[in-house]
Amino acid sequence: MSTWEEEKIHDDGTYESSLDTIDGSIATLNLGPTHPATHGIFQNILKVDGEKILGSEQTIGYIHRAFEKLAERRPYNQITTITDRLNYCSSPINNMGWHMTVEKLIGAEIPKRAQYMRVIIMELARISDHLVCNSVIGVDTGALTGFTYLFQQREKIYDLFEEVCGARLTTNMGRIGGFERDFSPAFNEKLKAFLKDFPKVFNEFDTLLSRNRIFMDRTRGAGPISAERALEYSFSGPNLRAAGVDYDVRVMEPYSSYEDFDFNVPVGTTGDTYDRFQVRQEEIRQSLRIIEQALAKMPEGSYKADLPEFYLPPKEEVYNNMEALIYHFKIVMGETPIPAGEVYHCVEGGNGELGFYLISDGGRSPYRLQFRRPCFIYYQAYPEMITGSSISDAVLTLSSMNVIAGELDA
Repeated sequence: MSTWEEEKIHDDGTYESSLDTIDGSIATLNLGPTHPATHGIFQNILKVDGEKILGSEQTIGYIHRAFEKLAERRPYNQITTITDRLNYCSSPINNMGWHMTVEKLIGAEIPKRAQYMRVIIMELARISDHLVCNSVIGVDTGALTGFTYLFQQREKIYDLFEEVCGARLTTNMGRIGGFERDFSPAFNEKLKAFLKDFPKVFNEFDTLLSRNRIFMDRTRGAGPISAERALEYSFSGPNLRAAGVDYDVRVMEPYSSYEDFDFNVPVGTTGDTYDRFQVRQEEIRQSLRIIEQALAKMPEGSYKADLPEFYLPPKEEVYNNMEALIYHFKIVMGETPIPAGEVYHCVEGGNGELGFYLISDGGRSPYRLQFRRPCFIYYQAYPEMITGSSISDAVLTLSSMNVIAGELDA
């Protein structure tokens, strides 16, 4: 029941709201759950006076799939496919965040080459995630052209993912310990072509919107949040940085050799839709810088750690070597034991701090597993951010927060 409906509830089930007026100008409006402007399956019950929003309440859980409980019934290597379905706009980051969590628990040493390869893939995923978010903000202000420009580039990133693992959206990318195989020559050529061609198209998109008077008027002042309130809500990622807080997990708690790379962390001032847009724009440029550095400094060595209990041995060894056959059987049947322990590991996901809190009792599946989904954390601030604004600003605010339903509900 909505909070504004709790004041005067009659015996017959009807209610009298403190916001109701004599002429009936206050109305209740359902924005979602199935609405083309919500970009996902979630509902916002708005109390509106004409176009002005007086209050709102969210309803989530329409695609809740109990991922954490599912993971507690599966071997560790099979949980990777579950993490895909969180923020599916940048699923490789989810995959590798989970792999690093398990590696932290078992104390695995990951080769430098594998770490650099992960950085390249994760930054490509970040670019893809931000392209979707910012192009959709353009669509919600009436500018469709930029959306078509950037989706062509996102397809090129998906071509790169496909070259590595055979999948595009839900990638199941990599393995605990590194990658299934090294980057192919075709991948390297496609990546170099993308690094050469993408900046020109991206700059055209930036020119279309960043200094466009209509776009600026529509986004500036829409859905603002202060740094203090953002911290109180436990914001992270671009939404926190747009509010003026200089915090990035890649810098504060480096993982996968991020400390080896030179890049800037863009920070906004007002925390409104325009600042969130600009922060993501600059993060795309910084991701390109990181990828170029990783490619130029790519170390020699193995693309995976020495973890035979997590890697299927070659077929010829399985047919001729008893030890390889045992490892093959244990991996396929999910019989690989994990030491008991308790760890938390986080990565800078497309939407903020994506964390995995893992408790192992020594069995083949997690005893308990909790996902820290950034969307779930910051979506709670949405009613405060849109109160007093117009309905059209509420749509823009939701777009700029980049609330992904798969990550919100889990």
